[in-house]
Amino acid sequence: MSDDESFEAVTAEQRQTLWIVLGLNLLLVVLMGGAGVWSDSSSLIANALDNASDAVVYALSLFAVGRSLNWKRGAAGASGVLLILFGLGVIAETVRRFLTGSEPIGATMMIVALFAGAINLLCVWLLGRLKKKEVHLRAAETFSFNDFISNGGVLVAGALVLLTGQRWPDLVVGLLVAIVAVKGGGDIIRDARRTKEED
Repeated sequence: MSDDESFEAVTAEQRQTLWIVLGLNLLLVVLMGGAGVWSDSSSLIANALDNASDAVVYALSLFAVGRSLNWKRGAAGASGVLLILFGLGVIAETVRRFLTGSEPIGATMMIVALFAGAINLLCVWLLGRLKKKEVHLRAAETFSFNDFISNGGVLVAGALVLLTGQRWPDLVVGLLVAIVAVKGGGDIIRDARRTKEED
């Protein structure tokens, strides 16, 4: 196989995987967003917004596939900034809900978190199988792994809401999801800069 054929095979695999992961994330946006509004859950709404930002990142990564390293670094950098902005927005929403009140439904939180966790684990596995993972693909993998961790937090929060009848676990997890997002965004930006320095 020539270098050109090998490049085409790798980029075709990357595009196919990113399209699948993008579709799965859009499904989660609808599911978690609807369930979050219906169950009055800050952590589910935070996860839905997180998946929406992920969908944008996967679209950016798709656009960067097969392009120059500068495009890939730019896509990763934009992804990092977007994730930080998302995190700050969720912090603001969590504070608003703390001040105005909420009544999350623990059982709904748990069921949706289990389903979303399985989907995000599948995304991590799909992205992990890719060969020649460049900076834009590493950013996409970071997003999916952060989502999987966040789903675990929502599962625990749902159980605590169900057991205690209190809303604080939902608010705490919503805040933690935001902190994980901000940290992940910073990691992605540093990775993009490090790639530039190594070039």
